[in-house]
Amino acid sequence: MRLRLLPDRRYRDREHAGRVLAEALDAFTGRPDVIVLALPRGGVDVAAPIAERLRAPLDVCLVHKLGVPGWPEVAAGAIGEDGALVVNDDVVRESGTTDADLTRAIDAARTELRRRQTLYRHDRPPAAVAGKTVLIVDDGVATGATMAAALRTLRRRSVAGAVVAVPTGPSEVADLFPDADRVVCPDRPGYFVGVSAAYDDFPQLTDARVADVLARFAPE
Repeated sequence: MRLRLLPDRRYRDREHAGRVLAEALDAFTGRPDVIVLALPRGGVDVAAPIAERLRAPLDVCLVHKLGVPGWPEVAAGAIGEDGALVVNDDVVRESGTTDADLTRAIDAARTELRRRQTLYRHDRPPAAVAGKTVLIVDDGVATGATMAAALRTLRRRSVAGAVVAVPTGPSEVADLFPDADRVVCPDRPGYFVGVSAAYDDFPQLTDARVADVLARFAPE
């Protein structure tokens, strides 16, 4: 029997991944038209070193995954805070997710998005992105549904450009986002196990952590 050997983990933690991504995004440094938007929760710790190095504002793009009944980590789709919806038809079909299941997941996601709006931003409005080049950051991509919903949300807000920036993803990651102007992903293993496989340390981030990071970057 032949054993498949998994590749070495690429990143120590999300902060390390953010520093690696920041180097790949160096051309955006100091540009007044650039803003960094993180997908919470995991994308926030990746995005913070990027915003620091590029001297760019940081905010979140609020989207929420629509979990499959019984397997909440599997994405049947995703929804943005403005209602932009992406449905992964293959996952819906293969998982047996019904229309009623999807409706319940959408309702629950909308409730959670409202909660995060209040918790993360308090009374601050979302960052103004019209006419900006937006770097959309997460800690990795698996199916791409959440990032696709973020792209759809931002296109509705008239961004000038949208760059997907993630530390890790499948080899075909660039093909997942036709709405993006560019995809930056340093780690694209031929045998993609999952996002967490790229990290030595990959804890769940708390809401308090997200709020703290955003408060550091809040305009005065």
